[in-house]
Amino acid sequence: MLSNEQPLKSTDLHIGAAAPGCKKKDPILVADHIKKTFGGLTAVDVEHLEIPKNAITALIGPNGAGKTTLFNLLTGFDTPDTGTWQLMGSSLSGVPSFKVAKMGQVRTFQLTKALGLLTVMENMKLGAKDQKGESLLSALIPSLWRKQDKEIEVKAMELLTRFKLDAKKDDFAASLSGGQRKLLEMARALMTDPVLVMLDEPMAGVNPALTQSLLDHVLNLKAEGMTVLFVEHDMHMVRHIADWVVVMAEGKIVAEGPPETVMKEKAVIDAYLGSHQETDLGEVTGRIKIVSEGDQK
Repeated sequence: MLSNEQPLKSTDLHIGAAAPGCKKKDPILVADHIKKTFGGLTAVDVEHLEIPKNAITALIGPNGAGKTTLFNLLTGFDTPDTGTWQLMGSSLSGVPSFKVAKMGQVRTFQLTKALGLLTVMENMKLGAKDQKGESLLSALIPSLWRKQDKEIEVKAMELLTRFKLDAKKDDFAASLSGGQRKLLEMARALMTDPVLVMLDEPMAGVNPALTQSLLDHVLNLKAEGMTVLFVEHDMHMVRHIADWVVVMAEGKIVAEGPPETVMKEKAVIDAYLGSHQETDLGEVTGRIKIVSEGDQK
């Protein structure tokens, strides 16, 4: 169950009116003219998008809106037909996914990618950057990489403890629950010391008992100076933790703004429900009830 205590939100993130493609005061990621088609279907057609730095941005939209495809394009897992994008001024266009991660932009997946036949600790150690033992020649000389490997293991153990997975460190990743795999994937992403963390439906398939833990970890990323961009369908969760919301429908960005205003916009409700209704989108999509101040009185 979500805590009734509201996290501290970042405000005043944009310049001018809050509209699709609006400029941000301090963007960490800037994308222009991103387009991807599959046959005759246009999956993504984003003219301009800026993600504010050191804030939590939610990317929402109905199924088939193009959210995961956009994630794949921005992280190098797929190639757009057209478009350019930069992370802190450095171009990521055409950069393969492993190099994107080394540059500080990492992602998790809607369906977790933990390597089931490796232990939890081995999965964590795979996430570390610039390992000396990855070279074939260096791997044959343990004295060249053993010290670094110990340091990596210490860092991995600190993260596992923080994510309450330390007791599972020697278990195979395949033995973890769905929620624990989500935690493992998030913890492994932090092994790269990222500046931008992209989470694709981090709450999907998670036992409600772990929901609050995952939300707290997302909030902690921002508190530690990272930027978060995440996909989520539950608008109660979006309203609870997001500083800014970007709405996609049919491959395009149809709205942007703070969560409390975006969810009441006609274009957003239309995208989800097909026709305008006098309702708050959070009341339609929320799996978890958040107690309002009025309910508490």
